[in-house]
This record gives sequence, structure tokens and C-alpha cells, in this order.
Amino acid sequence: MNLTQRITASEPNTIEFNAYFDQTTVAQLINFANQKGGMVLVGVKNTGEICGVSLGKETLNDWLSQINTATTPALTPHIALYTEQGKTVVAISIAPCPVTPININTSHIKTNKTARHLTSVNSGYQQQNLPESSHLNMPPMHFPWGLSQAQTHTLDDLSAPKIERFISQINHSGRFKIQTTNIAALEKLNYIINGHPTWQAMLLFAKQPMRHHIHIGRYETPTTMIGDQQFTDTLFEIVDITMACVSANISNNSGLKPLNNNSQQQRPAYPIPAYPIPALREALLNAVIHRNYNDSSDIQIKIFDDHLTIFSPGTLYGGITVADLQADNYRPSLRNKLIAEAFYLTGNSEKYGSGFIRIRKALEDYPEIKFEIAEVAGGVLATFTQQQSAVDSHVNTSLNTSVNSHLNVSKNASPNAHPGALLSGQPI
Repeated sequence: MNLTQRITASEPNTIEFNAYFDQTTVAQLINFANQKGGMVLVGVKNTGEICGVSLGKETLNDWLSQINTATTPALTPHIALYTEQGKTVVAISIAPCPVTPININTSHIKTNKTARHLTSVNSGYQQQNLPESSHLNMPPMHFPWGLSQAQTHTLDDLSAPKIERFISQINHSGRFKIQTTNIAALEKLNYIINGHPTWQAMLLFAKQPMRHHIHIGRYETPTTMIGDQQFTDTLFEIVDITMACVSANISNNSGLKPLNNNSQQQRPAYPIPAYPIPALREALLNAVIHRNYNDSSDIQIKIFDDHLTIFSPGTLYGGITVADLQADNYRPSLRNKLIAEAFYLTGNSEKYGSGFIRIRKALEDYPEIKFEIAEVAGGVLATFTQQQSAVDSHVNTSLNTSVNSHLNVSKNASPNAHPGALLSGQPI
């Protein structure tokens, strides 16, 4: 859908123009979030004349960060780029917020000192104090953002091939049988509500992926990066691409691998990854499925000579603690229910709450690897560390310099790079 079609398809009073990204842009988004949702076109004057905007490498991430930190509850809009008359226009869309009114963080946005909440009235702005805004819709606080309708999006924004792949994998897994049309199936599974995709459906099936990145870095020291890659894609695809990149860039050690910590039983010599791939994949799935998508930070994977870390934005959810995870004694609580169900139904993950059990199971054949989980910097950090092992000296080496020469990471790589290219060592 091009820009003209999107404007035409929008409901009245759900579009605003702004020549630049500034405080007014954030105020416009807050107004829409408090009402029926809407879209701000940055690079279009109030008269409708397209003036365009100039964008740097991190401009859009910076805009998202400003919006996120200036609003409470934090708003995370969807951003799309359009080229009209040879000029760049940025469409920033926001759905109605399940928890309203939105509060302005005055340390980031300059407003009238008495104004705390904004609402749109006939395309103008009306400032309100909290008592005056009590008529605004206030659904239950536990209503998840991702389950609400993305009212600024239509079914045309979903990718038919991605949906077909999803349905096919569900039927193949045998966990659920779907015999209806694809759209009817998504409606039955609550990925589509009243003709609109939910936000979690957009994360899974959008034609244009939302700007939630996975950033992979290869480090020589904690402060010296020697290669990096950033991926942006829908969730099933980004898991596959990320695992391909990680697998291609961890050392493989040829030698004898003991079975079940019994040095008398050994496998034949063959290339052995420095870390168990199933454990890394499980940790990545946990990061993707359970991250806080209202946080604009990236999932970050850092590969060092002797350890690998996976950071996921958002602290543990539902009262679960690190001690609970370590003891495998907790009732799973889902921050992103539809995303978790999508990976479960397709056979990509097992029953809810068993991810860390499977990680430890995969590590049984890797006694030299220590696994730790911690809450740090507003997120969850999983760490795999290579330790001195008396069991198997053949797998006790760090990443060697030859790996560095084949590091398949590039700052300018396509976000949809095929995993095979990464594994084969071919340029991205």
C-alpha cells in the first residue's frame, strides 16, 4: 500500500502532518494513542505539501527512543518509509493504547506546566489535567499491548507467504489442525480481530517488519568490536537468520566428545561447535518470545573468545525470579501470549516454561560450558561461558583467529539475508 492509498484508507481525524520530527510529533502521537489511533506523516507540511526529511543511519532508532522515553505508558509506534516526488516521508503509526491516558514525561517534551495528558479535539489539541481525563477509556491494566488491534493497519499489511508457511508448520507439527482459509484461521487464533491484525500478528507476519532488531557483535575485548550485524525481520524469519549467523561465527573443534560425562564412551571425531546449538537456539527463542516489545532496545548477542551472551529487553514477567528459573519451580506467565502460541503451535518451542530446562539438558554433553541467567539493565542476560574442563581437553579451546577472518557480519547487510549465505561464508 503506497502513501496515497494509506491516506485514503485512513479514517477522518487519524492523520496529522509535520514537516519535522519534534515535540509536536510526540504530542500528536499521544493524542492518537488516547483516541482511536492514527498516523503522523513527518516530511509533509500542514498544507499537505511534501517537503521530505533527511535520515541518518540511526535517525529512526533515535526517534523511537525519544517517543518511548517521553511517554508513560511508553509508546512504541510503527514506522514506515515512503518516497513521494523523490522525497522521503516517514509515516509513524500508533494504535489506541490499552491503558490511557498517556502521561507526558516533561523532562523530554516541553509542555504547559499544567498539562499532563493530551487528547485530540477536531484535529486541534486540548490540554487536560488528570481529573478531567477520567472519561478516557481505561481497560484493565493487565490487558497486553500486543493483543490489541493494530487499527492503523489492515490485512493488506500482512504477508500471505508468511501466513501460509505458519499454517503449514502448524499442520505439520500436529499440535493443532487447521482446515479453514488462512484468514479464518488467524481469526480463530485471535491474530486478527474485527478485520485488523493485532500488534503481535504484525510482529509475526507483516510485509514490512517492525523495527525490533537483533544486533550481533563479535568482540576481541569487552570494549573492542571486530565485526557486527543487525537484523530486522518478522519473528520466525529473524530466529532462523540469527541462528545461521551465530552458528557460522562460533568456533568448531574437531575431536572426541564424551557421552553423558562418561570418558569411556566417546563419539567419533567430527567438528564440534564451541557451544551446543540447541541451547543457543532455546536461549534465542526465549529472548524473542518473551522480550518487552514496548522497549525500543535491541536484542543483543555478543560473541567473545571465551563466552557468549544474549540480552533481551524487559525484566522477567509475572513475578518470576532468577531463583525460580534456576530451580525450575515456577508457573509460566506470558508477556506475549500470541507470539508464544505461534512458536508452540509450529513446533518451534515446547510447552510454556520449559525453555531453561531444555537449555540445561542440552548442556549435559558440554560440561565445560557454564550457563547463567541474570536481570541486568532492565533486561534478561543469558551467558554461556567456556571453562577449564578435566573431562575433555579436545573441546577446551577458545575462538581462534581463523574464525575472525571468516566472520560473516557486515554493517550494511540486507536485513533479509539468506541463512545459507551466512553459513557458507559467502559475502552477504
